[in-house]
Amino acid sequence: MKQLLFILFVLFIAGVPAAGAMNIVATTTVYADPISAIGGDHVSVTTIADPTVCPHLQGDIIDTRIQMQKDAIVEAEYFFHHNSPTMDNIAKQAVDRFLDANFGRTPDWITTDQQIWNTPEQASTFAEEIKEILISLNPAHGEDFEVNYRAYLRSIEAEDLSGGEKERIGGQDVIVMVWQREAAESWLGLNVVSIFGPEFYMQGRHTPVKVIDAINADPEQYRNVRYVIENMQSGEMAKGIEEALHDHGIMAERVIFTNFPRSLPDVDSLPGVIRHNKQTVDPEAASIPGEPVPAERSSMALIPVIGGILAVAAFLIRKE
Repeated sequence: MKQLLFILFVLFIAGVPAAGAMNIVATTTVYADPISAIGGDHVSVTTIADPTVCPHLQGDIIDTRIQMQKDAIVEAEYFFHHNSPTMDNIAKQAVDRFLDANFGRTPDWITTDQQIWNTPEQASTFAEEIKEILISLNPAHGEDFEVNYRAYLRSIEAEDLSGGEKERIGGQDVIVMVWQREAAESWLGLNVVSIFGPEFYMQGRHTPVKVIDAINADPEQYRNVRYVIENMQSGEMAKGIEEALHDHGIMAERVIFTNFPRSLPDVDSLPGVIRHNKQTVDPEAASIPGEPVPAERSSMALIPVIGGILAVAAFLIRKE
């Protein structure tokens, strides 16, 4: 009995999901983070897409990521995805193909009405929807979900702008990648002088090249630009914009916002996304972007832990 209790304890601290936990697949860490935080011990979440790259650009790696986590995907009871063709249809469709081809199974996908999450208000609405969905899936643990949700909500609210941050950040001139425009304007209070985006956005009227042409034509319009804001998951698009500004003596700094938890070492949650983005354009913040990190520990990473557990168990049994 002592050996069994010891093994169970080691399993617990190693992070192995508790018995009876809901097995959930999320196409991105945007869903995985609040599901894990609110679900607590009652969920085990597997993420498909790499958080450092926009999911719809991952066609060449999604199948590999599915194979790395195939056991968890096969065992999953619930599947969450973004209700947006530009977000993760590639990940969703790849999971559908995998399960259909190998098991003749078609998963029922779950999504939320709130599809934007990079401001405190939006993240809070998103988290509330996740909480309600989890309660509907597992009402027996609804009270735990409520408690975890309130704690998660406090962590989001704690990252909202303080009075000092509002004063320092608001009003600065920026050029911003279009996917980050709403957060820059409506939350951070930045003055958006211009936007840029990929070729497919607005028939290519706001590509970086078009912004560079506008800077060269009328540099005075951009004289007070302080930051050029990239969107990490969209790739490096604005280096030329920064260089064009510098050519005209406008020493703007190119910085990187992120939309996805676990995309940077200091961004392990949705509250972390909010904190990172505001600090990036805060003249007094000491936040320094780090190197991208893997989306999550794969099931293969548990093999050494499990091996160690079995070795300890065998040793204790021999001692008897």
